[in-house]
Amino acid sequence: MWELEKTPAKDLDKFIENCLLPDTHFRKQIKGAVHIISTFLKEKCFQGAPHPVRVSKVVKGGSSGKGTSLRGRSDADLVVFLNNLRSFQEQLDKRGEFIWEIKRQLEACQREETFEVQFEVRSLRPEKPRALSFLLLHPILYEGVEFDILPAFDVLGQWTNNRPDPQVYVKLIQECQDLGREGEFSTCFTELQRDFLRQRPTKVKSLIRLVKYWYQKCKKQLGKPLPQLYALELLTVYAWEHGSKQTEFSTAQGFQTVLRLVLNYQQLCIYWTKYYNFENPIIGQYLKRQLAKPRPVILDPADPTGNVAAGDPKGWRRLADEARAWLSYPCFKKGDGSPVGFWDMPVRLSASTLSSLPTYLLYSVGHLEEDDEDNRVTCEHRMYQSQDYGWRPLSAGSLSTGMTPPTARKEDDWMCAIL
Repeated sequence: MWELEKTPAKDLDKFIENCLLPDTHFRKQIKGAVHIISTFLKEKCFQGAPHPVRVSKVVKGGSSGKGTSLRGRSDADLVVFLNNLRSFQEQLDKRGEFIWEIKRQLEACQREETFEVQFEVRSLRPEKPRALSFLLLHPILYEGVEFDILPAFDVLGQWTNNRPDPQVYVKLIQECQDLGREGEFSTCFTELQRDFLRQRPTKVKSLIRLVKYWYQKCKKQLGKPLPQLYALELLTVYAWEHGSKQTEFSTAQGFQTVLRLVLNYQQLCIYWTKYYNFENPIIGQYLKRQLAKPRPVILDPADPTGNVAAGDPKGWRRLADEARAWLSYPCFKKGDGSPVGFWDMPVRLSASTLSSLPTYLLYSVGHLEEDDEDNRVTCEHRMYQSQDYGWRPLSAGSLSTGMTPPTARKEDDWMCAIL
C-alpha cells in the first residue's frame, strides 16, 4: 500500500499513476452517468412543469469536467443553463423553484420506472437551495455517482472559446455589488473555469491531482476550516506557469513549490487576464479594489468577483503549518538525502528599482503597497519593457535565488500577480 508520506521524490510520478489517476473503468462510469442525467435534464425533466422551461445547455464542471478527478472519487457537477433565467438576480431568486422541480421529476421517474436508474436525493434546505445533491445508481455503473445539479443564468450563451464581451463582467460586477453577493454566480462561468484547467498539459493536471490528494489528507486530519480546494488548484497552475512552463518537469519540485506558496499565503495576490482585464474602466477599477483586499487574494480566472482564497484566515494558517511539516518528508529528498529544490518564483521589486522605472513600463496595473517592516514596495511582479520584438519581463526578486526565471508568455493568455 502506497503512502505519500513515505514515497521518495523519484517515485512521485509512479505514485500518481498507481494511486491517483482514474482507470478506464472509472472514466467510463462517469461518462455513462453524465450521459444519463444530462439526457434526463435536457429531454424529460421539465416536460410537466407548470411553465415552459427551456434548457439551453448542460455543462459538466467540477473535477470531472476539468480532467483532474482522483481515482475512486465519483462526483460530478452539472450546471443546467436555463433560458428562463434572464439575470443574476433571477438566478438568485428562482433557482430554488427549479431545484425543487428537478427533485420532483427525479422522484416521479423513480416511481414510474421511466428509465433504469435509482436516485438517492440528499436533503434540501427548505428555502432557496443552491444545488440539488443526489446519488445516481444504475446497472452500468460499478458504484453510485454523486451529482450536484446547479441551475444557472446563461450569461455567456453559445461561448466559442473567445474572451467574453466585457459587458458580461460589467453586468456581473454591478449586480454583485447591488446584491452584496460577490462570488455567488461563479456557476455561470463553469465553461471558462473548466477550460482554464482542462487545457493544461497532462503532467500539470497530474500535479494538481497530487496537491488535491495532499489537501484531502490534510482535511481528514485537520477538519475545518481550510481554504477552498479550488484555491489550491489555481495555486498549482500559478506555480507551473511562473516556475516551469515545461510539459515535462520534476513533480517533486512542483509539489514543493506549491507547498512553499502555501507557507507564504499572507503574501499571495494572484490573478489572470485571460477572460477579463483592466481595459474596461468599470472592470479595471473593480479589479484594483479586489487586489487591494487583505491577503491572500486569488481571483477566480473566470469570475473577478470571486476571491477563492477568502475565508477564515485560520484555515490558511493551519494548512501552512501542515505544509511546513511535510517539507521534511522523503517526497522532497533525492536518493542521497539532499533536497530536490523548488521552482524560482518572482515575488517583488524593491522600492529603489520601482522608482527608477518610467511609468510607461508598467504594462498592467497592479497593487502597490508599502511594507513597513523592510521599507519595500510590493507590486504586480510581471512588468514589461518594450523592445523591437515585443515585450520582455523585467527581473524581480524571488522566493529563492540561483534558478532560471520562467519565459514570458503572451499577455492575453496569462497575466497574474503575486505580492
